[in-house]
Amino acid sequence: MKRFHVHLHVDDLNRSIGFYTQLFAAQPARVEGDYAKWMLEDPPVNFAISTRGNKPGIDHLGIQTDDAEELAALKARAEAADMALLDEGTTTCCYARSEKHWITDPQGVAWEHFHTLGSIPVFNEAAPATGTAACCATAPRSKSCC
Repeated sequence: MKRFHVHLHVDDLNRSIGFYTQLFAAQPARVEGDYAKWMLEDPPVNFAISTRGNKPGIDHLGIQTDDAEELAALKARAEAADMALLDEGTTTCCYARSEKHWITDPQGVAWEHFHTLGSIPVFNEAAPATGTAACCATAPRSKSCC
């Protein structure tokens, strides 16, 4: 199964957690000091918010897969369509270790295809835990994360 992924930057995490908890009628699956994530089943969405961006709004969209085979199929489809692809392989971001690659749509919107391998205790192992820079915003243009 695949799950749609949306990551938004927000100004006020607690206020946004309250809003989305009401909107989804569900508590977040994970909450950190700068991040929250809902793993919704109906519709199947991985919805994340963080305070790490430069301005509020959509950071990126994506597709989360349940297994490596689904991820490989998405990658093959992107390559067959001759889309520019950034293959990060195994990396960390958003409190998770994942296998991932990125593509960018014609408007410049980043699309992440990923398979989550496990949870980690920090936002990104490559960056200081106290940093406020977004890891996802520049992913298609540089080796980043999320």
